[in-house]
Amino acid sequence: MKPFDPRLLRYASASRGALAAGGLLAIVQTAAGLAFAWLVTQLIVRAIAGEDLAALSGLIAILVLVVIGRGVVLWLADAVAARGGARVIGQLRERLMSAVATLGPGWTASRNSADVTLVAGRGMEALDGYFGKYLPQLIMTAVATPILVLVIGWQDLTSGIIIVLTLPLIPLFMVLVGWATQAAQKRQWKALSTLSRGFLDVVGGLSTLKLFGRQHRQEGRIRSVSEDYRVHTMKVLRMSFLSGFVLELAASLSVALVAVTIGLRLVAGDMELSVGLFVLLLAPEAFLPLRNVGASYHAAAEGIEAAENAFAVIEAAEGVGASAPAPTEGGAPAEPGLAFAGVVVRYDGQPVVGPFTAVVAPGRLAVLSAPSGAGKSSLVSAALGFADAEGRIVAGRRRDAEGRRSAIAWAGQRPGLIAGTIASNVALGDPYPERTAVLDALHDAAAGELDPDASVDAGG
Repeated sequence: MKPFDPRLLRYASASRGALAAGGLLAIVQTAAGLAFAWLVTQLIVRAIAGEDLAALSGLIAILVLVVIGRGVVLWLADAVAARGGARVIGQLRERLMSAVATLGPGWTASRNSADVTLVAGRGMEALDGYFGKYLPQLIMTAVATPILVLVIGWQDLTSGIIIVLTLPLIPLFMVLVGWATQAAQKRQWKALSTLSRGFLDVVGGLSTLKLFGRQHRQEGRIRSVSEDYRVHTMKVLRMSFLSGFVLELAASLSVALVAVTIGLRLVAGDMELSVGLFVLLLAPEAFLPLRNVGASYHAAAEGIEAAENAFAVIEAAEGVGASAPAPTEGGAPAEPGLAFAGVVVRYDGQPVVGPFTAVVAPGRLAVLSAPSGAGKSSLVSAALGFADAEGRIVAGRRRDAEGRRSAIAWAGQRPGLIAGTIASNVALGDPYPERTAVLDALHDAAAGELDPDASVDAGG
């Protein structure tokens, strides 16, 4: 993932407001930093010149206000970043779940559910580090560093040239470290995915394992995978500490070089104390945002990797409708029932069933009978818009996939419960069911004694 991926603006509109607020607060922070350095410089220079405390009281009062204001702005920046990050994470998770629903059961069946759960859960939560730490510092770097370098160059050209020449060393080290960190982070994420899949498989088959007395054999497997994840995590942390040391060393040497040149010129009388002290106070501030970006990158690396995976799923869902063949004209009329006309279903570009033509009128019971593997489920997936199909499919007078899904009530081969009430499970798909209809359905299912308002979870 790039330092800032433009896809965030497209898939999470809350990121736009967070970026705008972060940029504005970065400008205020930079102004407060300049004011602080100038006030401290004036106080020290005037105190050395022999001015008494009464003459300096006005500057001291202003300095106190600047310090308080700077603290408030820093707190506000953290609060805005945290709040904006929470909203962005919520929007990304919503888009991810919508994309999974659009891709349909055919897509989810071809992947381990633990991977999607990992991205939607821990992966999205890991974006807190990206929005709470990394992105604010990135904005601060883009805003504050150029302003501070220009002010330093305006006050002292020599110091400005030194900073301009040494400042690129930090991004260079960040790129080199970032390449190594990205590879280590990918290995860590892969180990975490393996751990999640293995644990989910063991839990799912625990009853069978206990039946045959093999449950204890899985302890060693889980322990081995957990150890592998621990090793990769420690490698990422070790790299984080080492890269932090490199960045701190580069920044410290650069500031020291500026300080030495200023000190020599002050001793020689070639520079005024006010200019030298002002530049010396600003020099660390010019390097600080870049150092913070490098330090916070590792905290955000896991979230960045998760965002990449989430974007891949979202873009795959966008490609479902875009890549689907255009329906051919003629054949099935726009009837209120379900109609197929010359439908050919394809997976990976290969035809698996068809051409198929049929019309099911409303209120009629129709049975599609064929041997296992003939393509019955593929036709259902095509009707729901979860599989690419040629020909024409009409459901409830709608030809588009979303319209057909809204007109079709579908019970899959693997029924289950959803967390909620009994009524919400009975009226699955209807957000506002009539209570009498729910009671009638329970009675028809020989479950009239159940309370529709009773709560259930996925386990019953």
